[in-house]
Amino acid sequence: MEEISTRPATIDRWHDLQDVLNGGGDGKSCQCMWPVMQGTQWRTCSVEERRSALHDEVASGPAPGIIAYVDGVPAGWVRVGPRPHQRRLEKSRIVKAGSREPFEEAGVWAITCFSIRREYRRTGLTATLIRAAVEYAKNGHAATIEAYPVDNREAKTSSASLFVGPATTFLHEGFSIVAHPTPNRVVVSLACL
Repeated sequence: MEEISTRPATIDRWHDLQDVLNGGGDGKSCQCMWPVMQGTQWRTCSVEERRSALHDEVASGPAPGIIAYVDGVPAGWVRVGPRPHQRRLEKSRIVKAGSREPFEEAGVWAITCFSIRREYRRTGLTATLIRAAVEYAKNGHAATIEAYPVDNREAKTSSASLFVGPATTFLHEGFSIVAHPTPNRVVVSLACL
């Protein structure tokens, strides 16, 4: 049986984070900077600039997410942190249409992005990462955790669209749907207090 563990993405785990992001999908080019960069900055910067920005974010702390390990091998990542630090969300139509909380509310944390290495997909790592993200947010004094997953309850979704997570997994982990702002996306929420 495989041993699964999770750890905050701190600078001493930088190479582990890069192993995950380079393991398939858009993680390599995105470097999980989409949620924190404004549109113009995102469109004009190179992959190396995104990698450098993520490195600076990880180095300065607190950890912007969680890394999952399978038998000690870096296998998955989730970005989680206070919503106001993820500046791109302020302009998101999904967040604007679906969130019940003012954007600048520091007690609202957001789970915004997953990256799972190809060889570890369909193994339950997304649920493991959600549980670890919730624990991390609670330890960071979050009052509420939001996420903006794909609604996969009735229609099959492509693996490329699952970087925001599947709604069914969030629901299984205790989140509730608070809005359905587009046909294929929902806003889910979990109270921490």
